[in-house]
Amino acid sequence: MLKILGQMRSINVRKVLCTCAEMGLEFEREDWGAGKRSTGEPRFLALNPNGLVPVLVDDDFVLWESNTICRYLAAREQRADLLPASPRARALVEQWMDWQATELNNAWMYAFVALVRKNPAFADEARITSSISAWNRQMHLLNQRLSSTGAFVVGTDFTLADVGIGLATHRWFQSPIERPALGAVSAYYARLQQRPSLQQYFEAGGP
Repeated sequence: MLKILGQMRSINVRKVLCTCAEMGLEFEREDWGAGKRSTGEPRFLALNPNGLVPVLVDDDFVLWESNTICRYLAAREQRADLLPASPRARALVEQWMDWQATELNNAWMYAFVALVRKNPAFADEARITSSISAWNRQMHLLNQRLSSTGAFVVGTDFTLADVGIGLATHRWFQSPIERPALGAVSAYYARLQQRPSLQQYFEAGGP
């Protein structure tokens, strides 16, 4: 059985959990990370020397980096609906997965850690304001994309790109910030809330 190491609060861990749920894969999860078992323990560092969650253990195969884990699982299960086989279609899915992990995550990081995680090291009001502004700019970009596709990030069908971006969209709606009214993003979020694979982890892990 698959084993996933990481705590539910982590959005990157929930990416992997949602991917498993979408494909009906059984797994065991161990709590590691902030407030749980330390990822600085030798046992964990032997699996991921970066000391970060999630880590996937598939028999004798160990993998880290959430997007890579999600791509591996989709390929392992031959789920071309989630991760297309053709190079161009696959590249579009991976492009938006990487956008979520870089541009979008970097935008919300400071504000989220300050306002939701309430980390006292993130108390610079100017940086919080700047982070919220950057976050909303990225969501405007997503809104433009969704207005074009009319459904999901890559097109009419749900793909791996919608796992991470869906969780990030949930985070945007649940965080205590001022948000612009983005019609396409709101409609997208409503569609995602109808998918059991995402909805259970929207609720289980918090923002």
